[in-house]
Amino acid sequence: MSTAASPVRQLHPEAERELMNTARELLHTFGGDSCSPGLLGRIPHAASALSADIREACRPVDTPDGLFVIRGIAVDDEEAGPTPRHWSDAGDAGAVLDAALLLLSALMGTPLAWEGQQDGRFVHNIVPSPGHEAEQTGASSSVLLSPHTEDAFHPGRAHLLVLGCVRNHDAVATTAASVGRTRLAEDDLELLARPVLPILPDDAYAQARSYPGEPPAVPTVWRSPHGPTLRFDPAYTPVDRAPEDHRAAYGRLQDELARVSVAVTLAPGDVLVVDNDLVVHGRVPFRARYDGTDRWLKRASVRVPERSTRPDTERLEHGYGQAAVEAW
Repeated sequence: MSTAASPVRQLHPEAERELMNTARELLHTFGGDSCSPGLLGRIPHAASALSADIREACRPVDTPDGLFVIRGIAVDDEEAGPTPRHWSDAGDAGAVLDAALLLLSALMGTPLAWEGQQDGRFVHNIVPSPGHEAEQTGASSSVLLSPHTEDAFHPGRAHLLVLGCVRNHDAVATTAASVGRTRLAEDDLELLARPVLPILPDDAYAQARSYPGEPPAVPTVWRSPHGPTLRFDPAYTPVDRAPEDHRAAYGRLQDELARVSVAVTLAPGDVLVVDNDLVVHGRVPFRARYDGTDRWLKRASVRVPERSTRPDTERLEHGYGQAAVEAW
């Protein structure tokens, strides 16, 4: 895994003040509640008034690794408060960063939420939680979070994943690997383009995991107008059910993604933007202390209107009964 520096889009101090002042004004107007329907409804207008410097930082992903970091946002460690022990304990903690992420997301596309995850919030709190250390979800800590497409099981998944760092004293790295950097034989690409295996819902979606419908088989890698695209979550893909040649191709894809993987260590205020059609992401293991100082990220999911990166057949999938809700 490479630790090469990620492409950085630095916000000028004036742009950072403009962004954060706008976020604070929105919170003040709506009683400090970043989940307020009124605040969500005001986000598009507020974002449209932001300066060209902020808009430039939110331009489409244009890097070989399929990601970039927006840097320059100030986060006050004391003001943020202790890292919650569970997402449901967070309340309005870090709400100003929630509002800032929504503003940035609105310049990139349309934020989305899931009815069945984190109470339908548009910005999630990603924190290590007692009892979840070994899961393949954002609440884990002691295990490698395997590289995956965010919400790979669902046809309505985000095009962009936005991760804002509140706290990361232990320099825990996020991993990322772009399918565009892999070298796969044409035979492997052909095999992986066939809808052979399903991707099952992860542990964060309890209702979806008990959905009675037949899991749909989906392609793993395919070609789109934007280049090779993937839908990948090995922790929730029953690869052992596939024919031997497909299993072998899947394994070679895993090896290639590991070869091109990069490590991104976020500092407070950094915002990592990942192209969810091109890049799988994960996280290295760490030891959670549960003392209020653990790693704490905010996560937003963004759809990009009219983006043509998905097979038409995805429209026929049931999505395991889960509904993705767009902010506006």
